[in-house]
Amino acid sequence: MRVVLQRSKQANVKVDGEIVGEITNGFVLLVGITHNDTEADVKYLADKIVNLRVFEDENEKMNFSLLDVGGQILSVSQFTLYGDCRKGRRPNFMDAAKPEKAEILYNLFNHMLRDKGVFVATGQFGAMMDVSLINDGPVTLIVES
Repeated sequence: MRVVLQRSKQANVKVDGEIVGEITNGFVLLVGITHNDTEADVKYLADKIVNLRVFEDENEKMNFSLLDVGGQILSVSQFTLYGDCRKGRRPNFMDAAKPEKAEILYNLFNHMLRDKGVFVATGQFGAMMDVSLINDGPVTLIVES
């Protein structure tokens, strides 16, 4: 499982021009799932992400987690994170999980985040989406299981 995490001041995701998910201060997560991912990968990343200390304290040191600052999450499914661009000019997406499996694990991931007390907004699985955000910092990390 691979997540691109962007600390954000505000963000939203639109489908067909309509906002389907929106947050203020927190994280935008682009979530990719591969074939061998399991519930253990989902649990590991949900725990890692909500406790990752990437928000500044009074001394401008990254000492606070999303839970510490009461942040929110905008979670967007992103199979293209498993695009392989090493050969040719068109990415190969063979490493991305099939939609049936990916959707189950993606929904479980969002459920686990909510169970930790975090507000989680989402895009629409499998849809063409427009994601807008104000990247705070900018802080962008890749987190993998």
